[in-house]
Amino acid sequence: MLALSLVLLLTNCSKDDDFTIPLVETNEVTEITLTTATSGGTISSDGGATVTERGVCWSENQNPTIADNKTTDGKKEGSFTSIITGLTANITYYVRAYATNSKGTGYGSAISFKTLGDESGTVNYNFKTVKIGDQVWMAENLNITMYNDGKPIPNVTDPKEWDQLRKGAYCNYDNLESNAEIYGRLYNWHAVNSGKLAPAGWHVPTPEDWDILDKYLKDNGYGCDYSYTHEEIAQSLCAKTLWASFDEHCTPGYEPETNNSSGFTALPGGLRNDNYSVFVNMGAYGGWWSSTERTSGAAIGRELQSHQSFLSDHGGPKEEGRSVRLIKD
Repeated sequence: MLALSLVLLLTNCSKDDDFTIPLVETNEVTEITLTTATSGGTISSDGGATVTERGVCWSENQNPTIADNKTTDGKKEGSFTSIITGLTANITYYVRAYATNSKGTGYGSAISFKTLGDESGTVNYNFKTVKIGDQVWMAENLNITMYNDGKPIPNVTDPKEWDQLRKGAYCNYDNLESNAEIYGRLYNWHAVNSGKLAPAGWHVPTPEDWDILDKYLKDNGYGCDYSYTHEEIAQSLCAKTLWASFDEHCTPGYEPETNNSSGFTALPGGLRNDNYSVFVNMGAYGGWWSSTERTSGAAIGRELQSHQSFLSDHGGPKEEGRSVRLIKD
């Protein structure tokens, strides 16, 4: 009898050790108002044990847990919807789905969203501007999280999901809100192509808008003094800080205190590339979309790098995350 009891004990321990915490994914945040939002999740595995609780948790911290605010939305696998209430207007929150079994609690990826700032859902377009020749440009990178009709732009943090997107989205470099506060957001071209990033009287620049800027600077003394042609204008566009050092005349990384004679204040916000959706080159690279596609899979833009002296054309895949500047109509 003692031997049988020992066998049963070992068997039970072995089964318990086979359990894992549930696997869960966080749904996109939608229907955002001043004080409410909708999210949810999908439980792809219960870990071998019954799910006893599921829902979403949220807070102003980047990794909320069930010790923070949470919903309770059932006790089984599959998809579920969660209504988040009790929020404060004009605040950035982080939400992630959770599921609990006897082994513990599993969490999905955290997604950030910002509650509306007033009853109308008006987007705050309070940005700095600069006049260069006959053009008026933004003097900082776009930093909005809603389209101009008040609908939220999805913030997609998961790399696989981002890579497969064929609709508008934004992200923050390394998924950190602190980077967005300095460098602005990164948008895929599908968000640009929505036609809803700019307020009335403004638009995402065309390639021709960029060419006019480039020509004006070259024709009006903004080129590098060390250049034979005096047409290398990268330094005149780039901010005086944040660019990586580079030991070559006429580049933004060389004597950066002489940068930004145009007031454009280009920032090296990096990008989210189309190769596994990796964030790369913050501090050494700035890339901005135009409103025009190059091919069915790519769009036209412009780029600056800490080691190059020109504003260059680029044809980035539409799924890449790049910065956006707007220009006045």
